[in-house]
Amino acid sequence: MLVDATKSHLEPLVIQPRQLDLLYHVEHWKGWLIILANTGPAKEYQVMQSPISEPSMASWVSLFSPGLGTAIKDMDVVGDYCLLVVNTPACTLALTVMSLSNPKETYSIQLPSWACAIETKKPGLADQQDVFEFLLSSPVHPPVPFSLDLRKGLLLSATGKQAFSKSQEKYFTTRLQACSQDGTLVPVTLLHAVPVEDLSSVPLLVHVYGAYGRDLNMEFCPVKRFLLEQGWALAYCHIRGGGERGLSWHRKGKGEGKEKGVEDLQACLHELFSRGVSFPSLAALTACSAGAVPVGALCNRKPNMMRAVALQAPFLDVLGTMEKPSLPLEDRDEWGDPVGNLSHRHIIASYCPLHNITPQLYPSMLLTAYSGDPRVPLEGVLRYTKLVKKAIRSHISTTSKSDFEQAPNIVLNVQPGVNHLGPDDLVQTLHEEAFKLAFLYAELGLDTLLPRRRRKS
Repeated sequence: MLVDATKSHLEPLVIQPRQLDLLYHVEHWKGWLIILANTGPAKEYQVMQSPISEPSMASWVSLFSPGLGTAIKDMDVVGDYCLLVVNTPACTLALTVMSLSNPKETYSIQLPSWACAIETKKPGLADQQDVFEFLLSSPVHPPVPFSLDLRKGLLLSATGKQAFSKSQEKYFTTRLQACSQDGTLVPVTLLHAVPVEDLSSVPLLVHVYGAYGRDLNMEFCPVKRFLLEQGWALAYCHIRGGGERGLSWHRKGKGEGKEKGVEDLQACLHELFSRGVSFPSLAALTACSAGAVPVGALCNRKPNMMRAVALQAPFLDVLGTMEKPSLPLEDRDEWGDPVGNLSHRHIIASYCPLHNITPQLYPSMLLTAYSGDPRVPLEGVLRYTKLVKKAIRSHISTTSKSDFEQAPNIVLNVQPGVNHLGPDDLVQTLHEEAFKLAFLYAELGLDTLLPRRRRKS
């Protein structure tokens, strides 16, 4: 809604009434509205402009549409410039700068190859006009301040030096692409401390989400950096259902396309192993909330592709939850409607982790759940744990002990609290992280900490 602060009566005006599937975000520049809307090709985001006097969609005019495969992730108006954070076709971060005085004057800025997350400083709080200030980070790189002189197109680090001076990076960031079952290329970000050719025998921790159009969280995390220092490799699989490759990437992996996310995850693991990055008995998968769906589905289908799984607040009973509209995570737009649509029911039933458990040896699992979780009912996690343990016992009872080395451990860690995203208390958070690391080290046979890498001073 728009409010004219120059008038005595502040009467809000709706810019554009709700319209099915229309998403838009608004900035103000002089006598114009600068609008980021999903009105571009393939319903992706593009930059639009309209006069304040006529703000509705009928007056919107296109200023900028990104190239094929480039997705706009954020927009800010800084001085007389429109600045866009974009994901490139290679799934790397970049900046696109457009002069609002002359929209044809548009240029792109390459960011450091290790950058996986960006946090912008709001223009109203910036120290200078026409200077864009922001922080870059990755799971293993603490936030580093940068600034972009929009007039000169010059990217500077906090020291005032040009950002691309020759500096030795402590860690490698490798961008891969895995070919999924239908031929779609799925981005994978690999973080490692030694060259790829030396990763054949290192433990691998794979991260995945793939739901609600949200990107994988790739901000700095001290635990991730610790793991790299201990010799691990970290992989982030940007499967369909997430938002890394734009709004269409989400649409292709939701509802009837949920199966695609499972296929994408399997393809990512296959790509990593085929490139000589670790191997299944040294690989673990981790996910939270809806990210547990592709992980759980893959455990049912290909349990030998990983040795261990660590899930937090895991959503594992998709079918049972969607059948009960009163439950908190009932979201038919994302998962489908198994009650009113028989086709949706068959699709959900085909991949739902809880409803496809079969007698076999599963990977070892650590399932961390919260007693009062408002989004993922504890009942589903308890039932899943019980059925997986039962399936493992059934398999072992009919199999010769010589056919397997040891039975997997299924650990259910129920914590008090109602925060779906984990505990608010720092001490409890540290305990959970320590417990998770202890579980992974034990299950992957890493009984002691790996020697730290020696660094040149």
